[in-house]
Amino acid sequence: MTDAAELRRLIDENPWVTIVSAGPDGLVASHYAVLLDEEGDSGDLTIVGHVGKPDDAIHGLGERELLVVVQGPHGYISPGWYGDVPSVPTWNFVSVHLTGVPEILSPEENLRVLDRLVARFERSLPQPRLMWQAPNDEEYVRRLEHGTVGFRLTPTKVIAKRKLSQNKSDEVVDRVVAELEAGASPYADPRLPAEMRRAHDALRAARGAAPLRSTAAG
Repeated sequence: MTDAAELRRLIDENPWVTIVSAGPDGLVASHYAVLLDEEGDSGDLTIVGHVGKPDDAIHGLGERELLVVVQGPHGYISPGWYGDVPSVPTWNFVSVHLTGVPEILSPEENLRVLDRLVARFERSLPQPRLMWQAPNDEEYVRRLEHGTVGFRLTPTKVIAKRKLSQNKSDEVVDRVVAELEAGASPYADPRLPAEMRRAHDALRAARGAAPLRSTAAG
Protein backbone atom coordinates (compact mmCIF):
# COMPACT_ATOMS: atom_id res chain seq x y z
CA MET A 1 0.00 0.00 0.00
CA THR A 2 1.40 3.38 -1.01
CA ASP A 3 -1.59 5.73 -1.28
CA ALA A 4 -1.14 8.38 1.43
CA ALA A 5 -4.87 9.09 1.76
CA GLU A 6 -5.56 5.39 2.41
CA LEU A 7 -2.76 5.21 4.96
CA ARG A 8 -4.06 8.29 6.76
CA ARG A 9 -7.55 6.75 6.82
CA LEU A 10 -6.24 3.54 8.35
CA ILE A 11 -4.24 5.38 11.01
CA ASP A 12 -7.22 7.58 11.85
CA GLU A 13 -9.60 4.62 12.09
CA ASN A 14 -7.19 2.46 14.11
CA PRO A 15 -5.57 4.81 16.66
CA TRP A 16 -4.67 2.16 19.29
CA VAL A 17 -1.09 1.27 18.34
CA THR A 18 1.87 -0.77 19.52
CA ILE A 19 5.12 1.13 20.07
CA VAL A 20 8.31 -0.93 19.85
CA SER A 21 11.91 0.05 20.46
CA ALA A 22 15.26 -1.63 21.09
CA GLY A 23 16.91 -0.55 24.30
CA PRO A 24 19.91 -1.65 26.36
CA ASP A 25 17.91 -4.56 27.78
CA GLY A 26 16.44 -5.64 24.44
CA LEU A 27 13.11 -5.05 22.75
CA VAL A 28 10.35 -3.26 24.66
CA ALA A 29 6.76 -2.54 23.65
CA SER A 30 3.98 -0.25 24.86
CA HIS A 31 0.40 0.42 23.76
CA TYR A 32 -1.09 3.89 23.37
CA ALA A 33 -3.57 5.86 21.26
CA VAL A 34 -2.22 8.26 18.64
CA LEU A 35 -3.66 10.88 16.30
CA LEU A 36 -2.66 12.25 12.94
CA ASP A 37 -0.88 15.58 13.44
CA GLU A 38 -3.43 18.33 12.83
CA GLU A 39 -0.69 20.42 11.21
CA GLY A 40 -0.16 17.79 8.50
CA ASP A 41 -1.45 17.97 4.95
CA SER A 42 -3.26 15.27 2.98
CA GLY A 43 -0.03 13.41 2.26
CA ASP A 44 1.53 13.66 5.70
CA LEU A 45 1.75 10.58 7.94
CA THR A 46 3.06 12.42 11.00
CA ILE A 47 1.41 11.23 14.21
CA VAL A 48 1.23 12.70 17.70
CA GLY A 49 0.66 10.99 21.00
CA HIS A 50 2.05 10.48 24.47
CA VAL A 51 3.48 7.85 26.75
CA GLY A 52 3.15 7.65 30.50
CA LYS A 53 6.23 7.90 32.66
CA PRO A 54 8.51 5.91 32.91
CA ASP A 55 7.80 4.57 29.41
CA ASP A 56 9.58 7.62 28.01
CA ALA A 57 12.80 6.44 29.68
CA ILE A 58 12.22 2.79 28.78
CA HIS A 59 11.90 3.70 25.09
CA GLY A 60 14.59 6.41 25.13
CA LEU A 61 11.91 8.69 23.73
CA GLY A 62 13.39 11.34 21.46
CA GLU A 63 16.74 9.56 21.30
CA ARG A 64 16.07 6.18 19.72
CA GLU A 65 14.17 4.93 16.73
CA LEU A 66 10.61 3.74 17.34
CA LEU A 67 8.47 1.33 15.38
CA VAL A 68 4.77 2.18 15.59
CA VAL A 69 2.50 -0.68 14.50
CA VAL A 70 -1.00 0.26 13.34
CA GLN A 71 -3.20 -2.84 13.15
CA GLY A 72 -6.24 -2.49 10.94
CA PRO A 73 -9.17 -4.92 10.58
CA HIS A 74 -8.15 -8.57 10.35
CA GLY A 75 -9.62 -12.03 10.64
CA TYR A 76 -9.45 -15.73 9.90
CA ILE A 77 -10.57 -16.91 6.46
CA SER A 78 -11.84 -20.51 6.27
CA PRO A 79 -10.73 -22.70 3.35
CA GLY A 80 -14.37 -23.84 3.10
CA TRP A 81 -15.26 -20.42 1.67
CA TYR A 82 -13.06 -21.00 -1.38
CA GLY A 83 -15.27 -23.76 -2.77
CA ASP A 84 -14.57 -27.39 -3.57
CA VAL A 85 -10.89 -26.87 -4.41
CA PRO A 86 -7.64 -27.68 -2.55
CA SER A 87 -7.06 -24.80 -0.12
CA VAL A 88 -5.74 -23.91 3.31
CA PRO A 89 -6.83 -21.36 5.92
CA THR A 90 -5.41 -17.86 5.84
CA TRP A 91 -5.67 -14.61 7.75
CA ASN A 92 -6.68 -11.38 6.02
CA PHE A 93 -5.32 -8.15 7.45
CA VAL A 94 -4.33 -4.55 6.95
CA SER A 95 -1.38 -3.01 8.79
CA VAL A 96 0.87 0.06 8.71
CA HIS A 97 4.37 0.29 10.22
CA LEU A 98 5.79 3.75 10.92
CA THR A 99 9.47 4.07 11.87
CA GLY A 100 11.40 7.13 13.01
CA VAL A 101 12.89 9.07 15.89
CA PRO A 102 10.17 11.18 17.57
CA GLU A 103 10.51 14.74 18.79
CA ILE A 104 9.40 15.57 22.33
CA LEU A 105 6.49 17.97 22.69
CA SER A 106 6.51 20.93 25.05
CA PRO A 107 4.08 20.73 28.00
CA GLU A 108 1.67 23.08 26.24
CA GLU A 109 1.81 21.08 23.00
CA ASN A 110 1.29 17.90 24.99
CA LEU A 111 -1.77 19.40 26.67
CA ARG A 112 -3.26 20.22 23.28
CA VAL A 113 -2.68 16.65 22.10
CA LEU A 114 -4.18 15.20 25.28
CA ASP A 115 -7.18 17.48 24.82
CA ARG A 116 -7.60 16.29 21.22
CA LEU A 117 -7.33 12.64 22.29
CA VAL A 118 -10.06 13.00 24.89
CA ALA A 119 -12.29 14.90 22.47
CA ARG A 120 -11.74 12.30 19.74
CA PHE A 121 -13.05 9.41 21.82
CA GLU A 122 -15.62 11.27 23.90
CA ARG A 123 -17.40 12.77 20.91
CA SER A 124 -19.12 9.47 20.10
CA LEU A 125 -20.69 9.22 23.56
CA PRO A 126 -24.18 10.56 24.29
CA GLN A 127 -22.84 12.86 27.02
CA PRO A 128 -19.20 13.63 26.19
CA ARG A 129 -16.99 14.88 29.01
CA LEU A 130 -13.99 16.80 27.75
CA MET A 131 -10.62 17.11 29.45
CA TRP A 132 -11.06 20.66 30.72
CA GLN A 133 -14.67 20.12 31.74
CA ALA A 134 -15.75 20.14 35.41
CA PRO A 135 -15.17 18.44 37.76
CA ASN A 136 -11.66 18.55 36.27
CA ASP A 137 -9.89 21.80 37.09
CA GLU A 138 -6.67 23.27 35.70
CA GLU A 139 -4.55 21.96 38.57
CA TYR A 140 -5.78 18.42 37.98
CA VAL A 141 -5.27 18.59 34.20
CA ARG A 142 -1.75 19.98 34.49
CA ARG A 143 -0.86 17.34 37.08
CA LEU A 144 -2.09 14.76 34.61
CA GLU A 145 0.12 16.24 31.88
CA HIS A 146 3.18 16.09 34.17
CA GLY A 147 2.81 12.30 34.29
CA THR A 148 3.06 11.98 30.51
CA VAL A 149 5.52 12.82 27.74
CA GLY A 150 4.10 13.92 24.42
CA PHE A 151 5.74 13.17 21.09
CA ARG A 152 5.47 13.85 17.37
CA LEU A 153 6.70 11.19 14.96
CA THR A 154 7.35 11.98 11.32
CA PRO A 155 8.18 8.56 9.88
CA THR A 156 11.35 8.11 7.89
CA LYS A 157 10.22 4.62 6.85
CA VAL A 158 6.70 3.40 6.11
CA ILE A 159 5.69 -0.18 5.36
CA ALA A 160 2.00 -0.81 4.76
CA LYS A 161 0.46 -4.14 3.76
CA ARG A 162 -3.03 -5.16 2.74
CA LYS A 163 -3.70 -8.90 2.38
CA LEU A 164 -7.36 -9.24 1.45
CA SER A 165 -7.66 -12.25 -0.86
CA GLN A 166 -6.36 -10.26 -3.82
CA ASN A 167 -5.14 -13.47 -5.43
CA LYS A 168 -8.66 -14.95 -5.59
CA SER A 169 -11.25 -14.65 -8.33
CA ASP A 170 -14.06 -12.11 -8.13
CA GLU A 171 -16.51 -14.95 -7.43
CA VAL A 172 -14.46 -16.22 -4.48
CA VAL A 173 -13.98 -12.73 -3.08
CA ASP A 174 -17.75 -12.18 -3.29
CA ARG A 175 -18.28 -15.40 -1.34
CA VAL A 176 -15.71 -14.56 1.36
CA VAL A 177 -17.16 -11.09 1.84
CA ALA A 178 -20.66 -12.58 2.10
CA GLU A 179 -19.50 -15.08 4.75
CA LEU A 180 -17.83 -12.32 6.77
CA GLU A 181 -20.85 -10.02 6.52
CA ALA A 182 -23.06 -12.89 7.68
CA GLY A 183 -20.89 -13.29 10.78
CA ALA A 184 -19.73 -16.76 9.73
CA SER A 185 -16.29 -16.28 11.31
CA PRO A 186 -16.05 -15.72 15.07
CA TYR A 187 -12.43 -14.68 14.58
CA ALA A 188 -12.91 -11.69 12.26
CA ASP A 189 -13.16 -7.98 12.95
CA PRO A 190 -16.64 -7.04 11.63
CA ARG A 191 -14.98 -4.19 9.72
CA LEU A 192 -12.94 -6.65 7.65
CA PRO A 193 -15.50 -7.22 4.85
CA ALA A 194 -15.70 -3.45 4.33
CA GLU A 195 -11.92 -3.35 3.88
CA MET A 196 -12.11 -6.24 1.43
CA ARG A 197 -14.92 -4.53 -0.46
CA ARG A 198 -12.95 -1.27 -0.58
CA ALA A 199 -9.79 -2.95 -1.90
CA HIS A 200 -11.53 -5.11 -4.47
CA ASP A 201 -13.84 -2.37 -5.69
CA ALA A 202 -10.70 -0.34 -6.45
CA LEU A 203 -9.23 -3.28 -8.38
CA ARG A 204 -12.48 -3.83 -10.26
CA ALA A 205 -12.82 -0.16 -11.10
CA ALA A 206 -9.32 -0.26 -12.60
CA ARG A 207 -10.49 -3.15 -14.79
CA GLY A 208 -13.79 -1.46 -15.65
CA ALA A 209 -15.75 -4.14 -13.76
CA ALA A 210 -18.81 -3.73 -11.52
CA PRO A 211 -18.29 -3.36 -7.74
CA LEU A 212 -18.85 -6.18 -5.27
CA ARG A 213 -22.50 -6.87 -4.59
CA SER A 214 -23.65 -6.07 -1.04
CA THR A 215 -24.98 -8.84 1.19
CA ALA A 216 -25.10 -6.83 4.40
CA ALA A 217 -28.88 -6.44 4.22
CA GLY A 218 -29.37 -10.19 3.93
